[in-house]
This record gives sequence, C-alpha cells and structure tokens, in this order.
Amino acid sequence: MARTILVVEDEPTLRETLAEALEADGFRVRAAGDGRAALGVFRADPPDLVLLDLMLPELSGIEVCRILRAESAVPIIMLTARDSEVDKVVGLELGADDYITKPFSLRELSARIRAVLRRGEQLAGAPGPTVDVGNVHVDLAGHRVLRDGREIPMKPKVFELLAFLVRHPGQVVTRDQLLERVWGYDYAGETRTVDVHVHWLRAAIEPDPNAPSIVQTVRGVGYVLRRPA
Repeated sequence: MARTILVVEDEPTLRETLAEALEADGFRVRAAGDGRAALGVFRADPPDLVLLDLMLPELSGIEVCRILRAESAVPIIMLTARDSEVDKVVGLELGADDYITKPFSLRELSARIRAVLRRGEQLAGAPGPTVDVGNVHVDLAGHRVLRDGREIPMKPKVFELLAFLVRHPGQVVTRDQLLERVWGYDYAGETRTVDVHVHWLRAAIEPDPNAPSIVQTVRGVGYVLRRPA
C-alpha cells in the first residue's frame, strides 16, 4: 500500500509540483496551504510523513510542528528557505526528523523521505530489549526512558541517538558515523546537529550534565557510551 505524504506549502506552484513529483514516485499525497488547514487534514487522514514548510500563513511551520509532535510521532521533514542554524535547531528541538533548505532537487527530497521512512520501519521492527545504564532504564521496545522509576520526556531523535549508543556500548563513534546511522544519510557540514542532540541527551540522563559520565566525549574523534560500574 502506498505511503501517504502530507505536503504543507503555501506557494501553490511549489505545492503542486511537489505533489505531482511525489505521486509519480509512488506516494499518496495530501496537501494543505496553511498551518490550520494542515492540522485539519492531518487529523482527518493521518499520513505516514509530513513535509512541512517553515513559513506558513495562519500558523507557522514551527507551531504546526509543535502541535503535531504533541499529538503524534509521525515523521516530519521541514522545508525552509532560510539557511539559518537557529531555524534548523529550533525545528529539530521541537521534534522534526529532518530538514531541507530551499532550493532543493526533487531527487534529494525523495531520498530524504525514503531515508526517514526507512529509519522508522527499522526502529519499529527492531528487537526490543531493555537496557539499564546506571539508574537509567531504557525501554527500546516501548520508546521510554526512566530514571529511578520515573519516565523522562525525550524528543524522538534524542531517543534514537540514545538507542543507537546503548546498542553499541564502549564503541567510540564519530559524529559522521552518528549522522549516517541515526539521521540516515550524509549530513555533510552539519555535525553540530549531533553535538546539540548529545547536549539534550546528557541533560536528560546524566547525573551531572556538566561532567558527563555516561555519554563521554572522545576528543578529536566523537562520543562513547560508558556504563557506570
């Protein structure tokens, strides 16, 4: 069965172009031209992925992303004409799975969409053990993290990062490797994305985020997860 993509873009020509290209690529497409309409379409016909423009009338893409993430774990790829690191980080912090900066090629967009959907399938189909890291309990099957028995709120991509690290304890991984394995493609030039997510992860699970003992930095290389003795 064809995957459904919700395209949220206020510029009519681009919206139609994206819809036609994605349908030609085998996807089922629903479209909306503003933020409020997007929420209505999403709730009436939940898609498998949302392609969300940052600059929208009625409700901004940032606000739509925040609302969607509160209601669903649906993958979200943000479209932005801005090449600002602040915009990218805000989108990722709210729970977007990826972003792509305009102008972009339809081939690149299709590859990004398939990579995000594939990661979701792999995570859903992966074996679901539970792992204890000190007083932190990671439920890989239930997508939950508990510390001293209390659930810790965690953004979806931060959880994916933690899940990868706990599956490879003691293994030093570079930022590029994390981008490839967690984000799923070559995120060249954006390794700061990893650092931001590691910062959020440490804030959630470290006894002292300023002196991390679990997710440690290996200077000049990357990161490693150490299980407390």
